Amino acid sequence: MIKSIISGMGSYVPPNVVTNNDLAKIITTSDEWIFSRSGIKERRYAGEGVYCSDLALEASKKALEDANLKPSDLDFIIYATLSPDHFFPGSSCYLQTKLGIDKTGCLDVRNQCTGFIYSMAIADAFIRIGMYKNILVVGAEIHSNFLEFTDLGRNVTVLFGDAAGAAIFSPTEDEGRGVLYTELHADGKFAKSLHMDVWDISHKPFITHQDIDNRNIWPKMDGKTVFKNAITELCKIIPATLEKNNVTMDDVKYIIPHQANLRINQMIAKQLKIPDGIVLNNIEKYGNTTAASIPLLLDETYRAGMIEKDDLLLFIAFGAGFTWASALMRW
Repeated sequence: MIKSIISGMGSYVPPNVVTNNDLAKIITTSDEWIFSRSGIKERRYAGEGVYCSDLALEASKKALEDANLKPSDLDFIIYATLSPDHFFPGSSCYLQTKLGIDKTGCLDVRNQCTGFIYSMAIADAFIRIGMYKNILVVGAEIHSNFLEFTDLGRNVTVLFGDAAGAAIFSPTEDEGRGVLYTELHADGKFAKSLHMDVWDISHKPFITHQDIDNRNIWPKMDGKTVFKNAITELCKIIPATLEKNNVTMDDVKYIIPHQANLRINQMIAKQLKIPDGIVLNNIEKYGNTTAASIPLLLDETYRAGMIEKDDLLLFIAFGAGFTWASALMRW
């Protein structure tokens, strides 16, 4: 049976480091306040004039190099982001032309924090049925240009950073390796718990001066609801994923979780009695990079030499929508 493996990895973060102390010069906050609530010390900002697809391009180049492939070897592109270059067309088309290729199919995935796992599931399915061979899956975000740098927006603004991560999914006939399982969920009744009101297509015009005055152009979050549901659903999906694949936590080398909040990941580890060193985190350096967080963390772990062939990896994510997902892969 054909399955999909990751044949190349890459990631990119902008060079501009923004610390908690830097934010404290702009809004009423402190390093202690931010770190104690989120585990974040710093994040990266791309700056004006940089598009999300620019970050995606840099990560994609590294993934292609790692896989020893050229852009022309790609059969399909899947691009996950909540911060597209423009309302339309999809950012995957911008990325395609920046890679110097044409005619290659492109797909945008708008599942926010679970975007990479959803994209991974799609890529795996395409490869399993023999539709495509080499698929570029990218998660990239520029949050910094639509964050509210005032005290009113503080609780959201301090959490997010800019980054991109990319993986090349390719076929393998090695029965023991590759993507073993994916599980995808959503519950739309919580859509307003983490959302932006702007782009309200039911209005004419769909952006007005009143939207600016009412702060509708900024992201809004009910933090307690997000926190509670993230822990509840992820604490369900982890044991369910393991049970359905006849493995235990002892078989898992690492859990690669979405980096929303260090306290969420620590709480999950505590409730499920997961040993230290299994749940990996890098949120302290980058903040929440939404669709980029999992491939960024995976690439760092891979390049640090921490992953070996046949290691079992578990990916988990929870985010806006609400959506949540898991994936099990043998490296």
